[in-house]
Order: sequence, then structure tokens, then C-alpha cells
Amino acid sequence: MRRYLRLLRDNPEYTKLWLAQVISLTGDWFNTIVLIGLVTQYSGNSALAISLFLTLRVLPPLLLGPFAGVLLDRFNRKHILMWSNILRAIIVPLYLFATGPETLWIIYVVVIAQFTLSTVFEPGQGAILPALVKPDDIVEGNTLFSVTWSVMLALGAILGGVFAFFFGAQAALIADAATFAVAGALVAWIDYDPARGRKLAKDVSVDTSEQEDTSFIEGLRYVRKTPQMAAALFVKFGQSFGNVDTLLSVFATQIFVIGASGELSQAILWSALGFGALVGPMLTNYFNDGSVTKMRRLISIGFVMMLFSWVVMGFSTTLWLVAIAIFIRAMGGSINWTYSNVIIQKSAPDAKLGRMFSIDTAGFYFSTFVSAIVHGWLIDWLGNDNLHIIIFGTLAFSLIPTAIWFWAVPQLEKREQQEAQLAPTIGD
Repeated sequence: MRRYLRLLRDNPEYTKLWLAQVISLTGDWFNTIVLIGLVTQYSGNSALAISLFLTLRVLPPLLLGPFAGVLLDRFNRKHILMWSNILRAIIVPLYLFATGPETLWIIYVVVIAQFTLSTVFEPGQGAILPALVKPDDIVEGNTLFSVTWSVMLALGAILGGVFAFFFGAQAALIADAATFAVAGALVAWIDYDPARGRKLAKDVSVDTSEQEDTSFIEGLRYVRKTPQMAAALFVKFGQSFGNVDTLLSVFATQIFVIGASGELSQAILWSALGFGALVGPMLTNYFNDGSVTKMRRLISIGFVMMLFSWVVMGFSTTLWLVAIAIFIRAMGGSINWTYSNVIIQKSAPDAKLGRMFSIDTAGFYFSTFVSAIVHGWLIDWLGNDNLHIIIFGTLAFSLIPTAIWFWAVPQLEKREQQEAQLAPTIGD
């Protein structure tokens, strides 16, 4: 805890961005809990309707991610993050016009607009971070962002479920809009110096003559010729084919229901996701020396934990066993998310960070999109009584990206050892 208090004290501009994250994430989980409940209610408990809602959240970042990366590398990242928040504060109240099954389509339309504006935020936050912290604070800065996401998921899910239960969906959505407005004001207050981020030393050598080419094609070219970056970008893509959101929503709103539309059972499961994501990187940071090699090996542990979580979920017969499975999965996923972010920041030139994080985010959203659609279709086809078949099928599929990662890590280490041995010869 002391290291994170020191981080916030010594990096005031980072602290402003962190506070904006805390506030906006609180509203995000108010939004998520309420809208999943409304979609469930208005659609007559259709798992496919829930999947469609979750899919439409990821579709804009998936399709528009490349353009977001170019924007972040060409224009002021602070201004882009600020307007992303302010415009979302205007968009979110439009959910209030959805009042019944006949207006369910409004939720779908507004969620597309909201997450179109969100497309720049996640990669933008990763791209701007190196300019807001001291070089030695990169790992802690990313860990705190992941931990904050986790804590606010846990607390926000609980608060969102309880708030919606007592005050209703409309009040929760208005509160969400207010959090975006406050977060936008905090980002506007940041003193952002892009030149500071360019001074961060990189662990992967690059041709500096290419650093100012901000085209998306050049970004893809960099990934193709830099296997370390390609491996880092694979992590979120690979692990998210086993996305748990649809299954979590079905467990909470159709099987182990607490509350009129499952608000409280959703709160329990989303909180388990949040607490697991909180614990994961905080534990592994004790073994992390900050090197890319060590973080890759810790990511291997994360993949194994995610596999084990599917086994626990497949045998779950109560809400609490499902919560334990989600907790374990979140631990592994958070480890992978945190360290893949740090590897990207420590590998790519600052002028390419926007595109690297946009490609990373697009890969994550693509696999999440596929997972949500397939899970929703299978649940509606096979029924809730056969959820264990779907879960064990997901486990089997998840073995593929895990195997690819375990193959890639020793290949990268061997390559880097060979380059290190050749370096003195080349210098002579």
C-alpha cells in the first residue's frame, strides 16, 4: 500500500488521471448492472439478447480501434481523453428513453454510441501513462490502474446493484452520466507534456527514423518485425476467447437470481470478478523484477489460472462456487492484462504507443465479441441445463491460446539471448 501512496504523491499528473478513472469506473458499473437487468427484463430472459448487448459494447472498439490509434499518435492524447468523457456524459442519459420491450432497441443504439466514444479511452490511457509517471514507476502505475479497475468493479458492482435496487434504474443512469462529466473535468486539469513520454528508455531497439510515421500501416509493420510486441499483443486476444461476461450474466439473472432482475446476484458475481482482478497482480508483483522476461513468465501463470477457473465453474452448483471460479479467472486475467500493458509500454516507441494499444484493444474486443456471440447462441440452443457442456467446451478451446503462449515464451527468450550475445560483436 505504501508504494502506491508514494506513487500518487510523487506523480501528481498521473494522480489526476487515476482519480478520473476511479470516478468514471464507479458510474460504469452502475450502468452495466442496470442495463443487463433491463435487457433481461425487456427481452423475456433471452441469453442471446444479453449477448447482443455485450457484443454491441465491444463492436465499436473492434471496428474503430485502428482509427483511434492513429488519432492518439497524431493529436494531443489529453484532449482526446477529455472529450471522450464529456461526450459520454451527454450520451448516457439517452438510455432513459428505453421504457419497455418495444423500446429495447434504444438501449442497443445508445450503447453503440457510448462505446464508439469509449474506443479511444482505454488505448489512450495506456499511451499517455508513460508521460505522467517517473520511468521507475511504470510497473506500479499500470498495476494501480488494474487494481483500481478491480476495486471499482467490486465496489461499483455492489453499489450499482444496491443503488438500482433501492432507487431504480433511472437514478443509476443519471449518476453514471455525472461521473463521466467529473472525470472529463479532471482530465482537463492534467498538465500533459508529450516530450516526457518520449524519454522513456525502451527494452526493444527500434529504428528512430520511423518513429514519426503515424500511419496505421506502419504500426502493423512494426508489429510484424518485432516478435516481442506481437507476443504482448497476443495476450489479451488469446485469453478473451474464453470471455466470461455472458455466462456470468446468465448465472446471475436466470439461475441463481437474487433481486427482481438479478441485481444483487449480479453484484456478487461482478464483485468476485473485481476482487480477483485486484488480488492477481498485487500478489505476483512480489516476484516481478520489472523485466520483460519475468513478466512473460508471470503471464504464463495467469493463463494456467484461467484454465483452472473453467474446471471450477463447470462443477459449480451454487452461486458461491460460481463466484469462486470467477475470482480465480479474474486473478489470472488481471495478471495478464497488467503485464502485457507494461511490456507494450517498455517495448514500443512513444510515437507508436497509441497504435499499439489500439491494436491490443481491438484484439481483445474481437475475441470478446466472438466469445459473447457463441456463448449466447449456445445457451439459447442447449438451454441453461447444459451450461456445464458449454463451460467445458470453452475450457477445451482455451487450451489453444495457452499452448501458443507456452510455445512462444521460450522462443522469444532464445532469440533475445542470441541477440545479446551478438551485440558486443556488432559494436566492435
